[in-house]
Amino acid sequence: MRRISLWLFSTVAALVLLFSYRTSTGDAAPATPVAAAAPVVPTTAPAPEPSGTSSASGSGASKTYTGSVAQTQWGPVQVAITVVNGKITDVQVPVYPNGNHRDEEINARALPVLTQETLAAQNAAIDTVSGATVTTNGYLESLQAALDAAHLS
Repeated sequence: MRRISLWLFSTVAALVLLFSYRTSTGDAAPATPVAAAAPVVPTTAPAPEPSGTSSASGSGASKTYTGSVAQTQWGPVQVAITVVNGKITDVQVPVYPNGNHRDEEINARALPVLTQETLAAQNAAIDTVSGATVTTNGYLESLQAALDAAHLS
């Protein structure tokens, strides 16, 4: 009888703990432009075509290519690259998931790493950021669209 009582109490306690666990999916808000993690690229519509051209002083034309919006489990991700003479000189992430504190925390750490790795690799062959797998996958999808629009590998 004592064993049965202990088993019943343990089962009820486990069920209470399981059902009281809160996830972050219920309070997610729509994604907004990046302000702190990366500079914002002004674009009118997400398209994998050049979004603007300006001349860099003496070094050739500078063009910005905006990748398509990648829809992820936690929200949309969009990448924009600036190319000068066939080389990526700047990477921005105008849209990323930041609907709650945890998203902001993860992406504030992950987006600078992803942009620096992109600048170093000059392509989409970069490592996934641990703890930000969903954002990284969306980032890579949008980055590849921007690279394709720029006719880079």
